Amino acid sequence: MTPTASDAQTSPSAQGWSRLPAAYAIPPSPPSLDEARAYCRRLASTHYENFSVATWFLPRRLRQHFCNVYAYCRISDDLADEVGDPASSLVLLDQWQAELDACYQGYPRHPVFVALAETVKTFAIPKHEFSDLLIAFRHDQTVTRFETFDDVLAYCRYSANPVGHLVLYLCGYSDAERQQLSDYTCTALQLANFWQDVTVDYGKGRIYLPLEDLRRFAVSEDDLAHNRNTRQFREMMKFEVERAREWFARGLPLVKKVNRDLAIDLELFTRGGQEILNAIERQDFAVLGRRPVISKPRKLALVARAALGKLLGSSGVKPI
Repeated sequence: MTPTASDAQTSPSAQGWSRLPAAYAIPPSPPSLDEARAYCRRLASTHYENFSVATWFLPRRLRQHFCNVYAYCRISDDLADEVGDPASSLVLLDQWQAELDACYQGYPRHPVFVALAETVKTFAIPKHEFSDLLIAFRHDQTVTRFETFDDVLAYCRYSANPVGHLVLYLCGYSDAERQQLSDYTCTALQLANFWQDVTVDYGKGRIYLPLEDLRRFAVSEDDLAHNRNTRQFREMMKFEVERAREWFARGLPLVKKVNRDLAIDLELFTRGGQEILNAIERQDFAVLGRRPVISKPRKLALVARAALGKLLGSSGVKPI
């Protein structure tokens, strides 16, 4: 049984929920659809500026649905990363799964799922596209190392690729070909974030760099712990950056297989991910203790390019 705001103090999971925003609590009764929609819009607009930027290029009819999906992803991620205790996170993720099940069965209580039920029905989205993300978040609570690159890719299958599928569903696409191309792009974005956040992730006890690559390039965990950007480490990071570039290249054909509005968003996020890789390269792959970032002028340039493409219709993609 999932906890409500009223019984939070006596629930075994109270400690976990208490470490999250109070608004995340599952209420004893569901809000109205209008209230649930507003909740998702607030969450989307206050948590991630790039999401708000991306929705500028979407048809107005899709913006609420994107907010609903984003709100689900945001809270799911926080249940995994912001609680600070793996055991508590696992309990909360199970309760979140129960709310997802209730959403598909017709009786959700949490505002995210009240709003999401409308999205699911409108676009006929299979439940596994949402629950796959929870598999990755549960994985994070128990697995902190990856032996091979294939193991990292298997993790991305659940942590990143479902998001691309959800975007495609919202834009009217559900075929395997586009989903595969989307998987390449989403995996590439996940890899770019991993390579950008080596130090941040190590601080959380996680290493997403394949252990086989650490051994191959003679890099130790002690190097990561003490932010030693050795020649060997920088050579390894150059290798990993080129890998990510290859995955971005595999996903590029998707831009020409979707309508112009989605193509602009895809290009924006792809170029953003590639800019992360460029930022890593500009600092000679020395990411330990020096998180690479995209400068504000460069971010504005990316958005301006996307906006210009929308205004001029220069993407070359015909609307569906």
